[in-house]
Amino acid sequence: MTSAANQTALAAVEAWPAWPGGALALVGPEGAGKTHLATIWAERAGAVRYAAGATPEGRPVLVEDADQIGDEALFHLINRAPGDGGLLLTARTRPASWRAALPDLRSRLNALTVAEIGAPDDALLIAVLEALFREQHIRAAPDLYEFLLRRMERSVTAARRLVGQLDAAAAEQGRPVNRALAREVLDATADLFEG
Repeated sequence: MTSAANQTALAAVEAWPAWPGGALALVGPEGAGKTHLATIWAERAGAVRYAAGATPEGRPVLVEDADQIGDEALFHLINRAPGDGGLLLTARTRPASWRAALPDLRSRLNALTVAEIGAPDDALLIAVLEALFREQHIRAAPDLYEFLLRRMERSVTAARRLVGQLDAAAAEQGRPVNRALAREVLDATADLFEG
């Protein structure tokens, strides 16, 4: 699903294999769609997912939560990127802010091309909600989307959680998914975080 929030990042990911230095850092908040874009790239590139001590050479590599792996491993992956066919790193923050004790790693992180995904906009969240409702075989009234957008946490993760809660509440109570049920679910969720 493409929207203004992820269009630039999608274009950067699709520019592979022409990434400068063979590597790209894809950053954005939790639930913004980094894993979705990274998975599309990994399938297209025939990439392997990073596994400590077991990532083969000579193939493109996907490293999710790249800011959490060790300096030495990250340094070697970045150095190998051109010969391996590509390296896609995902994280919530830009590489320039990642901890790096190795000076050579710091310079490589600072030089990485970065594609940033913004927080999901209304168009993207509506598309995500529509898809999630379809997956659960829920028919949602059109006015439900605007109602939810004004009240929910603005992330794909939150949308997924909310649709699951609505589906469970509707099944448990034998009610349709509508604004009244959504209000109850959202109020109950708010009470959990406040209490």
